[in-house]
Amino acid sequence: MVKLGNFLFRNRNGLFPIFYLMLFVPSKLVFHNPVTAMVIGFSVTLVGQLVRIATIGLVYIMRGGRNRRVYAEELVTTGIFAHCRNPLYVGNILILAGLGIASNSLIFMVVFLPLFLLFYQAIVMAEENFLENKFGEQYRDYRRKVNRWIPNLRGISKTISSMEFNWKRVVIREYNSTYIWMTGAVLIIVKHFYLHDEQFDLTANLPLLTGILAGLLCLYLFARYLKKSKTLVSD
Repeated sequence: MVKLGNFLFRNRNGLFPIFYLMLFVPSKLVFHNPVTAMVIGFSVTLVGQLVRIATIGLVYIMRGGRNRRVYAEELVTTGIFAHCRNPLYVGNILILAGLGIASNSLIFMVVFLPLFLLFYQAIVMAEENFLENKFGEQYRDYRRKVNRWIPNLRGISKTISSMEFNWKRVVIREYNSTYIWMTGAVLIIVKHFYLHDEQFDLTANLPLLTGILAGLLCLYLFARYLKKSKTLVSD
């Protein structure tokens, strides 16, 4: 699993977008009513995004590794990392699971979501192998105290209130992934409008949906400008 995790870590930027494409593969439905699917799914996705925002806003951790390999300069154990060892990955899983529910795709929920979870499990095992080799007993002690996946919410309000929230870091580090999933969410809505023309009027709502996509693109480009021009700077 460690070797698989290292391979997936190196190639995740090319592999993981495939899961987003699978949201639009024709499939049997999970819910009879697409509105139910979208309400539940987008709610789960928003929870995942909030987890990521809380994590990034409270403490920075180097993501992406170095030279496409697992890497860490220090062992981060504060902020949300004091309650879960992999909160960013938990956020990612919730976001994709929510989109899968919203897309109302049985094949995605039965086949591709479990595969996504397997991939992340392998990546986490590769990261844990690196962290244990580098930090030794310090990491093993942290691992004994904090769950890998299931957050321990005890004392989380104290954690949040005792730390300064860095909103600039959230904008700089999170604008790209947020744009991707929100664009995917709008396209899922378009998909439902197209497939359920007896329930929705795609033609009447297309200008609004197109406007939302254009607005998301403008926000993405603005955030990118703030980062690249160093108008907005953070760690």
